[in-house]
Amino acid sequence: MKKQGNKSVEQPAPFTPGITKGMVRQHALELYRDKLTHNGVLTLEDWVMAEKDLVNSMAAEDLPQR
Repeated sequence: MKKQGNKSVEQPAPFTPGITKGMVRQHALELYRDKLTHNGVLTLEDWVMAEKDLVNSMAAEDLPQR
């Protein structure tokens, strides 16, 4: 079985207009707190997932209430 490496990467620039690195970093800390306490490594996929989740949660907050 092929092993995937957990290669640490520098935080990439956000691809969503209006979203800053700091916003993504804070959301990633909330999402991956357990991962960061064990090995302190976030992959590129982790950063992208955190940004997508942040954008989705911000969009959900703007939806009108029924």
